[in-house]
Amino acid sequence: MLDVRKLRLLRDLADRGTIAAVAAAHNYTPSAVSQQLAALEREAGAALLARTGRGVTLTPAGAVLAAHAEEVFAALERATAALAATRTGLTGPLRIGAFPTAMRTLLPTALATLAREHPGLDLTVDELDPALVPARLRDGSLDVALVHDYDLVPIAPDPALETAPLLDETMYLAATRPLDLAACRDERWILAGPGTLCHTMTIRACEAEGFLPRARHHADDFVTVLTLVAAGQGVAVVPELALRPPSSPSAAAAAATSSGSDPAPVGPSGPGAAPVAPAGVVLTPLRTRRRTRFAYRAGTGAHPSIAAFTAAVRAA
Repeated sequence: MLDVRKLRLLRDLADRGTIAAVAAAHNYTPSAVSQQLAALEREAGAALLARTGRGVTLTPAGAVLAAHAEEVFAALERATAALAATRTGLTGPLRIGAFPTAMRTLLPTALATLAREHPGLDLTVDELDPALVPARLRDGSLDVALVHDYDLVPIAPDPALETAPLLDETMYLAATRPLDLAACRDERWILAGPGTLCHTMTIRACEAEGFLPRARHHADDFVTVLTLVAAGQGVAVVPELALRPPSSPSAAAAAATSSGSDPAPVGPSGPGAAPVAPAGVVLTPLRTRRRTRFAYRAGTGAHPSIAAFTAAVRAA
């Protein structure tokens, strides 16, 4: 019988590439990880690792076992979710990840709803770029996250994770005068930080028009980006959520109390409302779109706590 804990180390080695990285992720010594993997080889009756200089790689047998390990972990997650569904009430930690615009526009109302309806949940939120989410879900430091990608920057499927769609957004060119993207070849640009999906998306959108944007400033907060655009510091590409006001948990709660139902979207952030540009900023819709999804470990989507979170965010 194969040991699940040792299987997890093998899967993490396939993902992280080095025994030292696996050891750091699990607070083990590299020697302890090597010993556990050697024991797994004995259990499997096959060589799973091959030495390559000072490191190791997976053998064909190791790669096959690591791929099947994902199915094992997903089955265990489904069993845990089914067990949780037999309990009365939701309790325990729910660790959430979200990107900044979702933190500002969607999560406050959703968190207020969850706190009111499921007071036994211990909710914690980390703000982070979607590119960092998969590793955090894999290592268990997050349970669920809001992530996004773009039609110009799609994210490759991850066998360890599952996603569910939430919303699609229009992307806008923000400037101080009406412009289309092709006319921005000689403009100065306000770009997100290198390495982020937002930065890559803008680069690819401009490349599709035959030029590379010239960066004047780098900023990841879209409120800051729009303030810089209004000040004449450059042009930028921003998503629709960046043009929505922050969500209002108190107003949503009041609406729920008065109507006896779940909170409805409040004010100009409701469905169909036009995006609001800051004074002095002109918005031009672009063809490219941003897709926001829920992400969680494979097999956990039916867990009652995660299902409650996704329902609250959809309501928000």
